Amino acid sequence: MIFNEVLEIEENALKESDFSDLSVKEIHIIEAIGLSGERRMSDLAKEMRLTPGTISVSVQNLVEKAYVNRMRRPDDRRSVYLELTAKGKLVYRLHRKFHIKMVEETIEGLDKDETDVLLKGLRNLHAFLIRTKVE
Repeated sequence: MIFNEVLEIEENALKESDFSDLSVKEIHIIEAIGLSGERRMSDLAKEMRLTPGTISVSVQNLVEKAYVNRMRRPDDRRSVYLELTAKGKLVYRLHRKFHIKMVEETIEGLDKDETDVLLKGLRNLHAFLIRTKVE
């Protein structure tokens, strides 16, 4: 319901932006990489609950579009690490602004008690999602 509407809004906003070459899934991969700066590809796949093959194909597309760099560290030649390019960091910041605006508009007009109830509900939802992710 609401989640699907958010995805649809994100998709439409992407189509009308300078980043129309990105899919919503690619944006979320950029977001996951951006949160930590540099990520091992295997950790990213686990966190996003995607197979290594799926993440590999998506990352390759992002590398070809110049949003992500792939690299290996001298101390860990077996693992592939990912970092955002300048272009990827720009998309990351714009996407974060979109989410911040969405939250701000959600709580606009709510008094303190209503905001507290909403936050409690969101914390409960977050706890449920974390528990479900672990199971």
